[in-house]
Amino acid sequence: MQPAISISGVSKTYASGFSALKDINLDIRHGEIFALLGPNGAGKTTLISIVCGIVNRSSGTVMVDGHDIGRDYRAARALIGLVPQELTVESFETVWAALSYSRGLFGKAPNPALIEQILKDLSLWDKRDAKIITLSGGMKRRVMIGKALAHEPKILFLDEPTAGVDVELRQDMWAMVRSLRESGVTIILTTHYIEEAEEMADRVGVINRGEIVLVEDKDELMRKLGRKQLRMELRKKLDTVPPSLAGYGLELSPDGDTLTYTYDHQSDRPGVASLLRDLEAADIAFRDLDTENSSLEEIFVNLVRKAS
Repeated sequence: MQPAISISGVSKTYASGFSALKDINLDIRHGEIFALLGPNGAGKTTLISIVCGIVNRSSGTVMVDGHDIGRDYRAARALIGLVPQELTVESFETVWAALSYSRGLFGKAPNPALIEQILKDLSLWDKRDAKIITLSGGMKRRVMIGKALAHEPKILFLDEPTAGVDVELRQDMWAMVRSLRESGVTIILTTHYIEEAEEMADRVGVINRGEIVLVEDKDELMRKLGRKQLRMELRKKLDTVPPSLAGYGLELSPDGDTLTYTYDHQSDRPGVASLLRDLEAADIAFRDLDTENSSLEEIFVNLVRKAS
């Protein structure tokens, strides 16, 4: 099956000489949630804008479900819903009119039942006749999402969709995103709330200084690059770590009560099973064990630091 989006050799250089994107190659699979992460100015919004036809690429090709965005722009754009980072809504329109107008822009016949369902999913139904100027920032952002969904796109771009949205409404939005994915919609999101990407994404791409640093299944990324810690609360205090355990790089707490073992998939240190055997041989017993895995945020920060 061809990808939902195929980006090949895409670069963007502005007249000033600044290279915002450098030879981007990326395929987005049908029906996945793909999180594109990167620091401010990394090129995330530029890449999204090129795929959506808002910014012209300097080189390369972009295919949307087999449609070239240059040669077959209308067909490609009709498949895409975009929730931009900036709020761009007509202040004096009503919520209902804004969604209905967006649907009409794509040549879709009126569908009041669909608009009603979208507004209910976004907790906006009671605001359907309100002018957008009267809404809070979080509600305006939900209107933006509704406008993007009004023409029933097969691919949805969410560029910082929950910025300024409170925690409860953020959870409602992600429940809707999950249901969209279950219905077959492909979702590409950028977010500064990395815990959202950790919870939602199937795959993660990291972009930095206009270049793709890494693309990986989220679970595999966390397995390969995630750091793990094993903390052992000891039955008897230690003054120092015995020489027989020196190869593990164990850290002894100042009070001598706890040993901490840090390891990861790429480490050449022995495994936990080997450590437990050597602890027993050294006559070191523990009363409790606690493990901790690094978060996607820690992995992201380390990747960007290495790439900078």
